[in-house]
Amino acid sequence: MTEVGKKNDLIVLTEGALITALAMVLSFVPHSTGVSSVEFVYGLIPMSIYALRRGLKPGLMAGLAWGILDLVLRGFSSGGFLNPLQGFVEYPLAFGVVGLIGLGSVQVKRSIKDGKSALGLIIFYSALGFFAKYFLHFIAGGIYWGTYAPKGMNPWIYSLVINGGSFIANMIMLVVLAVVLNRVFKQLIIVKS
Repeated sequence: MTEVGKKNDLIVLTEGALITALAMVLSFVPHSTGVSSVEFVYGLIPMSIYALRRGLKPGLMAGLAWGILDLVLRGFSSGGFLNPLQGFVEYPLAFGVVGLIGLGSVQVKRSIKDGKSALGLIIFYSALGFFAKYFLHFIAGGIYWGTYAPKGMNPWIYSLVINGGSFIANMIMLVVLAVVLNRVFKQLIIVKS
């Protein structure tokens, strides 16, 4: 590997570490919507920008690191960890798949460089990553958290309401912020050589 390649890898790694730290810090900001267990996950926004900026592999790695940090710093202490498989699915795996947003990196960058609006692409690829995360939470909810469903309620319906509600809340937050940030996407996503 050339010296320039090593320097670039270090920049990507450092940027990923900073985004992961920011996402983790944002997870400590109160984030309830007022509806039982439906939450905003503010860290999804910087993770989206990072995955679109750096691509699939760095996005997946940053999401995985965020999930491990969240498991260690919040999962063990909050009772969000029932057994090793559930912990793996809802933390490293669910947070890691947020990096799937990076699948749109090339397309979004091309659109921005061509002077076109990338807003629709950004929302689409972010929705893909958000959906993957909440789908894994939905599966874990139906399997592991079903005993917490209200008496007589199907645990899968309960999981769908909670995790579907969180998905929708986070998509609303994304759309609002994407519209607000639309004018600065070029500075946020395009990497200066």
